[in-house]
Amino acid sequence: MLAPKLAFIDVETTGANPVVDRITEIAILRVEDGELVERWSSLVNPGRPIPPNIQSLVGISDAMVADAPAFSELADGIRALFDDCVFVAHNARFDYGFIKNEFSRIGETFDAPVLCTVKLSRALFPQHHRHGLDALIERHGLVCTARHRAMGDTEALHQFAGLIAGQFERDVLDTAIVKAMKAPSRPAGLPEGVLEGLPEGPGVYLFYGENDLPLYIGKSVSLRSRVMGHFSSDHRSGKEAKLAQQVRRVEWQQTAGELGALLLEARLVIEKKPAENRQLRDTDVVFGLRYDPARKRGPVLVRELLNGSDPADWEVLYGSFRTKKEADNALRELAILYKLCPRRIGIEPWGDGACLAHQMKRCAGVCAGKEDHAAHDERLLKVLESLRIRRWPWPGPVAIREHHAESGRSAVHLVDRWCLLGSVTDESELAGLLEAPPARVFELNTYRILLRWLDTPAGRSAVTPL
Repeated sequence: MLAPKLAFIDVETTGANPVVDRITEIAILRVEDGELVERWSSLVNPGRPIPPNIQSLVGISDAMVADAPAFSELADGIRALFDDCVFVAHNARFDYGFIKNEFSRIGETFDAPVLCTVKLSRALFPQHHRHGLDALIERHGLVCTARHRAMGDTEALHQFAGLIAGQFERDVLDTAIVKAMKAPSRPAGLPEGVLEGLPEGPGVYLFYGENDLPLYIGKSVSLRSRVMGHFSSDHRSGKEAKLAQQVRRVEWQQTAGELGALLLEARLVIEKKPAENRQLRDTDVVFGLRYDPARKRGPVLVRELLNGSDPADWEVLYGSFRTKKEADNALRELAILYKLCPRRIGIEPWGDGACLAHQMKRCAGVCAGKEDHAAHDERLLKVLESLRIRRWPWPGPVAIREHHAESGRSAVHLVDRWCLLGSVTDESELAGLLEAPPARVFELNTYRILLRWLDTPAGRSAVTPL
């Protein structure tokens, strides 16, 4: 057997975060010297409603747990079942985190050696890519009487342990067990089980320190892998190591795909202003450049604010800049390449006589009367096309659809003139959004996200003009 005393466990819960969610069902099989000596399970009153999607997935309803005992009533019996045992579960730190947090809520500690059967399967069967419980049941012909119910899943794990104990030599098994009992890298202040509760699908994660202001907001197509990567001592940078020391809480929001994660991250960064997302959040003052031919002296390029405005009200605009320095650098490069006058395009103060660039033969001489304004500005407008804000490719709003097969999540994003008007998770909600769409409000990060997304074949294929 894997160890002299084992306690196989599975918990069903109201959600995936052991800090805020609660247990609704527990099943434990205590095994000593390979023999099943105790079999126990119970529904648990979580003291809060079970979300509808969880009720649908697991089959445990609010009515079923209404008269069930609270965890505090079961705690002594659970502790006795784990006495001198190895805690064995699938994605074990998740279940362990829930048990540990439930004990903490009643003012008690709980500790046990932990063996993860996901890691055990990976160590013993590296040729396979999938090691979820469904994959193990299918691959090894395990019998599960009730999938997503605590006892059904626990029985499947017990069968898996018996199967590998008879299949592998002791030294191979011992090596795999060492790997499967190794705790993952995690910040010292982060509660047990939080990282294991993260889903593998796309979404946005938020790191918090001691207060309610996020330290950092990120996105990924695989939340669990990305977040754990932040805390891996093998891969993290100095910045990530510093961040890891400060993290005390992790929250997440799942999305139906990568685009949804990108858009949600951009919105949350602006709303919550996390300390470590300076580049994404610093977009309050964004401007483009408008050509004003009426100006005979002075710069012919005029700043026009973009963020918060409606693109339908714009004239032709060039570039999207956060600072004057950013705009000047872009214009200075064009001026050198095409002999434009730094004074006329506004990157040097206006003055009398020829500009310094003309004296160095880098300006064609509009400032010295050697080139007329029309010729200079015709060349200017041609080269500015490389900076022009992209025209919206459709006559009106479009729907961009996403679907994540593994989680079953879907989303429709309503977009018009590079502005996100809203996102819904159900097609039936789209009609309501179209009837009274929010005002178009330009936001630079959203514009850049949509530009990159719609430049891909997959992105364009998901678009439906409305």
